[in-house]
Parts: sequence; C-alpha cells; structure tokens
Amino acid sequence: MSQSSELSKTIYNDLAELPVYTSAQFLAKNVIRVTSSSRDHTRNTKRSSTKTIYTQVDIAQNLVSLSQEVSPEVLASIVSQSGKLIAILRETSDSGGGKKRFVEVWAGDRLEVSVEVSKLHGSFYTDDQFYSLSFSPSEKSLVYVSEENPLPADHSDSFARFRYLPDFGESLTGRKRPRIYICQWQIKPTSTSGRIYGTVKPLEAHIPSSAEIVFGQAVFATDDRIIATGYELTEDGHRLGIKGCFNRPAGIWDISVALSNQVPHESGEQDNSSIIASAFKISDSARSSRSARIYRNPTSGSVFLYWISNALGGAHAGCSNLHSFDLTTGHSKLLLDTIFEVKSQHMGGFAGLYTDYGLPAQPFLSLENKEFIVTHTVQGSRMTVILVDAYEPQKVVHLTPVNSLEESVWSWTVLGTDRKTQVVCIRSSPTSPNELFLGQLTNENGNPVVSWNIIDKLTIPEDVGRALNSLKSSVVPIPDRFPTETILIESVSKEEGKRPLVSFIHGGPHATSLTAFSPSIVAMALQGYTLSLPNYTGSLGFGETYVRKLVGQCGTLDVQDVMGSIDHLVKLGVAEQGPGKQFAWGGSHGGFLGAHIIGQYPEVFSAAVLRNPVISCAQPAETDIPDWYFWEFGLPFTAQSEVTPELYKKLYPTSPIAYVDKVKASVLLLIGKDDRRVAPAQGKSYYHALKGRGNPVDMLEFPGEGHPLEGVEAARISWEAAADWF
Repeated sequence: MSQSSELSKTIYNDLAELPVYTSAQFLAKNVIRVTSSSRDHTRNTKRSSTKTIYTQVDIAQNLVSLSQEVSPEVLASIVSQSGKLIAILRETSDSGGGKKRFVEVWAGDRLEVSVEVSKLHGSFYTDDQFYSLSFSPSEKSLVYVSEENPLPADHSDSFARFRYLPDFGESLTGRKRPRIYICQWQIKPTSTSGRIYGTVKPLEAHIPSSAEIVFGQAVFATDDRIIATGYELTEDGHRLGIKGCFNRPAGIWDISVALSNQVPHESGEQDNSSIIASAFKISDSARSSRSARIYRNPTSGSVFLYWISNALGGAHAGCSNLHSFDLTTGHSKLLLDTIFEVKSQHMGGFAGLYTDYGLPAQPFLSLENKEFIVTHTVQGSRMTVILVDAYEPQKVVHLTPVNSLEESVWSWTVLGTDRKTQVVCIRSSPTSPNELFLGQLTNENGNPVVSWNIIDKLTIPEDVGRALNSLKSSVVPIPDRFPTETILIESVSKEEGKRPLVSFIHGGPHATSLTAFSPSIVAMALQGYTLSLPNYTGSLGFGETYVRKLVGQCGTLDVQDVMGSIDHLVKLGVAEQGPGKQFAWGGSHGGFLGAHIIGQYPEVFSAAVLRNPVISCAQPAETDIPDWYFWEFGLPFTAQSEVTPELYKKLYPTSPIAYVDKVKASVLLLIGKDDRRVAPAQGKSYYHALKGRGNPVDMLEFPGEGHPLEGVEAARISWEAAADWF
C-alpha cells in the first residue's frame, strides 16, 4: 500500500472511531444518562459506553462523569417513568458456546428481579421494527419481544422442522416468529426479607379475523392494555423486507390483557402457560402504521396514543402522517397530513414528516398544561427538529430554523425529553462531529420557543481538528432541476486549484443525503477531493409530489439530476471535466445510478466504486423486496406479479446492464455475500460482463455482511479500497 494510502487509513480510522451519541434518558430533572457508540478497529467491533451529565443553571458549570463501557451482554435497557427502576435484557455465552438470556430489573445498584428465559424463547429483538421494552404504569410488569422457539420434535406436525416459514429479510435474517412476552413481579407474601420474584410468559393475542399477525413495538398504555404494531403476511405468503420500507401491511393494535389476574409463582419458575388477550386494530387498514407512543396526562388521567403511517404500496418511503387517538374516549385525529408541495406561508415552509422508522423513544414535552411532540424530520438536505401540537392538527413550530449560512449546514436529531420542558438533541455538520445540546422550552408571547445550550462535545485530536478545519461545506441548488440540490464539501484553500470531484450518490431512491457528519465522506474529502452529495428527484424532504415524480422514471430522471449537479458545479468553477477529474461512488440505488452514469456518459468518468448495486431491474427473484422492482419503475405489483417476457422488455432498458458495452471507467464492486436486499449475483454479473469486455474491474466480497456493509472491518476495508481505487 502506498504512503498516501497509509495516510488515508489513518485519517479514516481517527474519524470513524469518534463516538456517536445514540440515546439520552433523564434520570432526574438535571441528571441525564447519555449512551454513545464507537468503532474499535483493533478488535473490529462496535463498543457502547455511557456517561452521566449533571446540568447546572450555568451551563459552563455542568458536571460530566467519565465514560464507562456498557457490557456487550446488555442488549437493551430502559429507565422507568419514575426513574426508580431500570430494566435490562441480557444475553451471555455459556461454556458450551450457547447463549443464556435474562430479564433483569434493577433499583439503583440492587438487582430486584432476574428471570432466566433461555429455554422459554430465542433471541431478543432489538431492531427498529420489533424492539419493545416498556414498563407498565404501576412499574410491576415489563413487555418485550423475542423469537418464539421452534415447534418441538414431538409436535403433531411431523414435518414442522422442515416447513417453510419466511423471515423478514435484510438485517432480520432468521427472524421468523416474533412474539410478545410479559415479565411480572411482586414481593413474596411469606418473605421476611422483602424478596421479589418474577415470571415471564408469552402473550397469546386473539384477533377477530383469520389473518396471520405478528406483533412488535409493544408498549404499555395502562396496566391491562398494550399497544403494538401488527405485521401482516401478503396474499402470497411473503413477509416483504421491512428495513427501509415504510409501505408494508402493518397496523396499530389495541391488546387487552387482564394482568391483574396473573400472579407470579412464588418459586419464580415458569409454568409454560400463555397470557390470553384480545386484540383489535385501531389504525386504518389502507395505511401502513407503526411506532406507537403513549402519553398519560397527569392532570386529567387521560391516555393518548400517537403513531405514524404511510401509504401502502408504491414508493417504499415518503411523507408520513401523524395520528392521535384518545384511548379514554376513542376519538381520533390526523395531526399531520401529507404535504405535497412546500409553501413558505404554510407551517413555515414545512415539507412534511420524514422521520426514521419510528418516532423518538420519548417525544413528549409539556409547557403550561399544553402538550407537544418533538421529533426530527428531513427538511431539504437537513435533518431539523420540529414541535408538533399534540391536540390541534397541522400546527408545527420549527425549533432549528436557518438564520445564517452557517446554520444551513447543521443537521439535528432528537434523543429524548424529560416529558416536561427539556429536550436533548445532537447536532453535526459535514465537517463537524456530533455535539450534544440541551433545549429548554419556554413561552414567549403565547408561543413556544427553545433556547439551546451545548452540554457535551467530543474530544478531537488536534491534527484531526486541523484537518476538519481545512474543509467547508454548503448546499447548492441546481438551476432548472427543482428540487435537486447537492451538498458540497470542498477545501477552504484555493491554492491547489480545482480538485477531482467525487459524486457520492445516495440509495433508496427515496432517501436523503444529509448535512450530517459522515466519517467516510469527510475522510475522502481529506484525500484531496471535492465531494458532491446530490439529492435528486425522489429524495425525501422536498414534498410528496417530488417523491412520487420519480416513480416510473428511475434510470432517466434521477440520472439527469445527478449529471445536472455535476454540470452545474463545473459551471461554478468548483470542478472540471477531463481524465482523472470525475468519479462516481454509491451503493444500492446509488450504485444503480453510478453504473448508469458511467454507461450513459462514458467520456465523463474515470472510475466508479459501487456497493451492492442494482444492475438488472428485470431480475427480482433473489430479493426481500420484489415489489421494489415493479413500483419504482411505474408498474403495479400484486401477489400474482411475475417478470413476463413483455415485462422484461420494459425493465431491461432501464437497467445499467443495458449500457455495459459503453463503459470506459475503471469499476470497483463491493459485495456483501449475505445481502438480502440486492442479490450478490447482480454485482457479480456486472463484474463478469465488464471483465469479458476487457474493462478494468475488481470486486471485493465480504462474508457475513449484508446490504449496507456496516461491519467495522467491512466499512474500513471498503473505504480504503475506494480511496485506493480513485
């Protein structure tokens, strides 16, 4: 490896190893527990740590504890609403190489409840789609989701071990039988020591139909009422991939369970019985609904349910709706509707709700007896924070407005609230790592306003800080191609002349490149390149009209937008054409576009790095989202949809493989061998097609890696290989 490559490796490692704030929970009014995640390139693993921040009236006097590593045995934890208890889902390794699982409840430094559930069920679910860990209001019960054990060998179905059962696809391989489990505990009546014992039982929810529903994202509404997301099988028995797809058959279910009639065994032993419950669907069956959040009004005693939803089918992601439901009266409201066109006079130019798969874990604020939901949302190329009225529809306050050029490149994410007037967020920019902020909500002339103060920031090595200060970033609109704009990262100095331009193209296509810190992006810029991150038509955060505008035009409109961004940067004098001056870098749909532009514009690009790219749109057989290959190209998808010869003729011209004969650029392919989203065969076929035509091409395969190549070693090697290739 060359000396410059060694330097590349060093700067990437330095940046990628910087901790990232992942969660924040208030233990008391002025006490916040913050969790961070970091990459360890020595051990090739991700590590988690926690610290406690004691906030003061004078922010400069804040007390911050030293970080302590969180044991990898702790898969999930949550603080109860009273702040008195902490629940932990723990998984350990035994001497035989197997796993043992425990549900624990701690009161301070005392372990009050510990139930081993190794034989009761399989792995805990900790992903965004199914993860559940919620205390009941009385704080005597706990709900979570785990993989149900396979049917025993002596089951009446002698073929049970071999019977096909689909899983949930990318990042959820092998996850087939999610089930809700409830842990209960109480003080043993005959105990003089006050010893607490607990039991765990699976929940058996009876639904008023024959549909097969599996539940996740469960949360207690009352001691005898659980709200959960119910995922449905498609008509042809598919469980379409959920990760990154907000258009799946899913609904919000109300599960009634008489837990007051369930008394834990004094021995603490399991009796293999289930907790019987009845369930009915609250949400509209025409919408894909998820992410239930519960607010209990301390004054009125009313209990309110909130959730988000998207349209079924069509584009895999888009503008979400926000719903409310009064569990006391049964009255429902649509708090945020779909925004098709952004209008400056309407809710301050609000583009619509484009959040993660779920709302923040604790999104509620209360100011002078008025409740709000605080969340982050994509607004153009930024992630911003908004305050939504919890009762009155279509009322939004922007908490991170843009008042200066500097503010236009900061992205914000909500981590948590104290359920009163305080919210913790992280802020970063393309050239500035995460900073932790505390927002204080106050009333100003009848309107909620927030004051932000930084409460923690990362310790950055001096040489890394100097390197970051040598770069600047901006958002550049592309003329005559609204809403297309690109995030530009370039050198502060102009002495070196025009640097080669690397266009980093996001996937999806319905996703967004954000003005947030990315170690791989900024590390590439520090190797002497200008980075352009185009948000083409179809990207989220610009209004639903432009999400849907791309449907049926993939491979043409998005390609034109990417090329339009390059042409505009050349006109601005930021970049130039010529050998060694233009490079393409992208994954998934970004790899699809990268392969398209080097085929459609072969004279422009010198090299491309493509991660798990879609190469042939007419080959959806080996994917967890076969519907994507239909909807995104303007074709209806049903349970009977197949790629017929006529359909193949329509899809082939939209595919990068149709332009393989024209490619002149050197191509590096990065392939996850366990990718469930885009079959590895797609990238491999492109490799052999290029190889057979005498093109410079190489391919790296990563065993055990899926679609994003997000393992510590895989991410590092991918970046080093890309830097070396360019």
